[in-house]
Amino acid sequence: MATIAFAGLGAMGRPMAANLVKAGHAVRGTDINPAALDWLKARGGEVASSARAAAEGADALVLMVVNADQAETVLFEAGALDALAPNALVILCATCAPARAAAIGAKVEASQRRFVDAPVSGGVVGAEAGSLTIMAGAPEATFAAAEPILRVMGSRLYHVGGKAGDGAMVKTINQLLCGVHIAAAAEALALGERAGLDTELLLDIYGSSAAGSWMLGNRGPRMLMDDPPVTSAVDIFVKDLGIVLDAGHGTKAPLFLAAAAHQLFLAASGMGLGKADDSKVIEAYRALAPKA
Repeated sequence: MATIAFAGLGAMGRPMAANLVKAGHAVRGTDINPAALDWLKARGGEVASSARAAAEGADALVLMVVNADQAETVLFEAGALDALAPNALVILCATCAPARAAAIGAKVEASQRRFVDAPVSGGVVGAEAGSLTIMAGAPEATFAAAEPILRVMGSRLYHVGGKAGDGAMVKTINQLLCGVHIAAAAEALALGERAGLDTELLLDIYGSSAAGSWMLGNRGPRMLMDDPPVTSAVDIFVKDLGIVLDAGHGTKAPLFLAAAAHQLFLAASGMGLGKADDSKVIEAYRALAPKA
């Protein structure tokens, strides 16, 4: 079994790291939140005083941080990359712009370590169950070396390309679809409310018809709650759809629906809902056209 440094013990990172511990790996966690470190220690993981200490001599480093900036801080500023064992694996699971993932990969490979661009999808529920979808971009041999670690964290593992940035692009397109689907669900339910219809009945009708989508079934009920639990925040889609639009700009691909959805999430964030569950994006519609 491998010695794995794990940076980023947030809502998804904690269960991902815990699953690696359960699988028999020696996991050293690092996070700025002391409570997260205590959580991992209680589940059999080791805790480190710094990212460099976590990575010292490790066979692999999993980065489940918020964005590319944090990944670069852990790797290059905090010294985790230099502390890893020679030929170690660096597995980047954060949602990053494809160009940023490719740039990070180039630096990692220049240090004689191996890099896997492996963003994930599936939320906290998927992280806890070890059923995440993982979209990995890496050379074939590197992917094969990382596969035993990746399969502990995700049951739907895809090798989507041979270079850094390929995984990030697949995740970017995934977020385009997710963001647009949530926005469409919000628009539809807001129209139903405005028309004075029973929105719970609408969810039942549309959820079992061709109009249904996974996001409608998952986010729709929470759109009708006053204070839904936060599983993914509005500001995450402000960030992710921004990455989508940058990817469109870089490839000269028009992204009309993604741009509209981004504006909707931005409006909800501007209303003070940035930390609220992303289902609260419906509040932007409610503000524009309150019920009579």
